[in-house]
Amino acid sequence: MNPALKRRSIAVLLFLIAPFAATVHAWGDLGHRIVAELAWRQLDPAARAEVSRLLKADGDDSLPDIASWPDRLRDMPGKEDLGKATGPLHYVDIRDDKCHYVPPRDCADGRCVVGGLEKYVAVLGDRHRSDAERAEALKFVVHFVGDVHQPLHAGNRDDKGGNEYQVQFDGKGTNLHRVWDSQMLYTRDLKWQAYADRLAAEGPVKLPRTNASESPYAQWAEESCDIVATNGFYPATHRIDDAYVAKQLPVAETRLREAAKRLADLLNKTLD
Repeated sequence: MNPALKRRSIAVLLFLIAPFAATVHAWGDLGHRIVAELAWRQLDPAARAEVSRLLKADGDDSLPDIASWPDRLRDMPGKEDLGKATGPLHYVDIRDDKCHYVPPRDCADGRCVVGGLEKYVAVLGDRHRSDAERAEALKFVVHFVGDVHQPLHAGNRDDKGGNEYQVQFDGKGTNLHRVWDSQMLYTRDLKWQAYADRLAAEGPVKLPRTNASESPYAQWAEESCDIVATNGFYPATHRIDDAYVAKQLPVAETRLREAAKRLADLLNKTLD
């Protein structure tokens, strides 16, 4: 093949696959915006004022607008190294059949979503830090709370969070991670504001009981792992049919509501 033609063919191929590669994130932009919007509605006045101040200081407009910022870092000029360094903080592999999180085993050196939350919540709450540092921490906290509630970001199977579990959905090939990431949510055919309104109309979410002896972030991860481990979560036929969506979409939406409530409580406590 002519070298110039070969380079052009490769460029076209990269252009075609790039959008698909970019979608493999927890909840996708839709889910993260829903979590952020629902959390914003539950902030107390002091926390809301501080969130607004930090966002404005960093040139941002709203909590939903920054909810997916950590997923875009590797494509942002000057932020590539930060994106690479924080990549492992979006998930945790719990290497236990019973979904029991053990930090030295599952989060060495704090390099998992539980460790990421511990790190950035501390930065966000430190008034001695600069506004720029705290605004950046806010973006990570908002995003990681969403991530840890996406079941496949805290599973206990060796398949890269379902990315390697191929399924058929709506007559097309995809993977289980992408189904939970966004494709099930899109079956509602709602924009994020309307979707947030729908979930808010269900009233306050009842959170699972807190284990006082355990890190709350670890508990959230273990809850996600328990969902992944339930019978039928991984469809044996590798097909996502209407029955699967009817059963699992309410689970996904409950996790969005739980994430939003916990994010609001966390910001209220940290920024009060």
